[in-house]
Amino acid sequence: MRSLAETLAHEQLNPVDQWRAIERLVALGWTEEAIAVALALPVRQIRKLRLLANVLPAMLDQMAKGDTPNEQQLRTIASASLDEQKEVWKKHKPSKADPQVSWWSVAQGLTKRRMYARDASFGDDLAQAYGIAWVEDLFAPADEDSRYTTDVEAFLGAQQEWMANTLPKRGVIVEAGQWGEPKLPPKAERVYGKPSKSDHTAMYLDRDGKVQSVAYRMPAAKKPKKGEQPVAEGDDAPIVVNTRPDVTRKGIEMIGDLRTDALHEALSRAPIEDDTLMALLVLAFAGQNVTVASGARDISHYGAAGLGEHAARLFDQEGRLAFDMDTLRIAVRSLLIDVLSCRENRSDSGVVARVAGDVIAADNFLANMGTQDFLSCLSRQALEAACADTSVLPRQKVKDTRAALVEHFKEGRFVHPSALFAPTPEKLTSWLKMNEARQQPEDDGTPEHQDELDGDAPVEPPHDYAGDDEAEGFREAAE
Repeated sequence: MRSLAETLAHEQLNPVDQWRAIERLVALGWTEEAIAVALALPVRQIRKLRLLANVLPAMLDQMAKGDTPNEQQLRTIASASLDEQKEVWKKHKPSKADPQVSWWSVAQGLTKRRMYARDASFGDDLAQAYGIAWVEDLFAPADEDSRYTTDVEAFLGAQQEWMANTLPKRGVIVEAGQWGEPKLPPKAERVYGKPSKSDHTAMYLDRDGKVQSVAYRMPAAKKPKKGEQPVAEGDDAPIVVNTRPDVTRKGIEMIGDLRTDALHEALSRAPIEDDTLMALLVLAFAGQNVTVASGARDISHYGAAGLGEHAARLFDQEGRLAFDMDTLRIAVRSLLIDVLSCRENRSDSGVVARVAGDVIAADNFLANMGTQDFLSCLSRQALEAACADTSVLPRQKVKDTRAALVEHFKEGRFVHPSALFAPTPEKLTSWLKMNEARQQPEDDGTPEHQDELDGDAPVEPPHDYAGDDEAEGFREAAE
């Protein structure tokens, strides 16, 4: 223990070496709590390092080089079997062209989401057609249907086909929005009461994959002006063509995840000046996700709750603020990682996370998007645009163009323009105007505390909430 403590004090060990040292201490009878106290580390950090015992050795070798996943990704990887890790690692292991690993892709490949039979609207015929094999959850209550499948695509496909087969006469299938709400057609008004015969029905899948339906009403057609002929329904009626957006909702969510991972990677490793760090800290707490729903951990911080661990490391054992610049930088970077997020959920920080990523060049940490998963989210136009700076020519079939791009970017790197961090001038201007309006003081004549503003008023000493000796210590630390 003394040897490990001295090593940590003089040099930065990588997580794999720390874990190996901790495992040797555990073998000698040390508890996780005792190790945490002796090394002045949180118990949570010790437990996180011990997850590495369940990680594939090839992944451990990569992590030993300093290329490490975040805690949520590490938990997902460690919970999978070694055989599953080995299969996913074959697809995502580093290459000479891209020596860094996309840990988001590795964790995504090992994530097993459960879709339950009780949420399925389709019957056994569609389940059999889509190859869905239900598995019984032995730990679920005995009085409920606990059958589930981890084949999410097959489950959602069967749900979609069931909706198409049972769609009412005035019904349409729509997508769900960011918060699970149905995306109704333009100008449609949702009907919350009893629908009439002329109303329409929108069917969609919610976040759990359940089929939901709502009624909506379209505005009445405008009466033609005098001398105009009304447009009759039928062959001469205008045809409305629904074009696919360049990037689907799934693609936008993937971009949010990739942005967040790149941002966190840049905050951990990119060179950042101290004044920039302070500016980013101010930006982080201006995010639209404060109170903080963390993008790095599956927790929520209400006010200062949960964020205190970063500040606690800046205090000595006697309760005084005592830290060196290295400790301060680590605390600030860790805090920023907990706060800033680009994910398409309640943790999204909004435009401030995009600005922060642009300032520290987090674009350089974005993973390769030239994969089957992401390119399948692009429209034909967007796929053909991706061919512009490559030797790949657009094919007649979209899937052939996509396959050629996947093969082309296998040894390279592709980043879709919409994934870049820099926000559009319109979005940034809108955010600035909104927040400038909030900070405008009320014009009631002479500003309050004018003497303090002019610098003429004496500075009042801080209140002594603790004893005189402790208060004096805090004042010395602040000075």
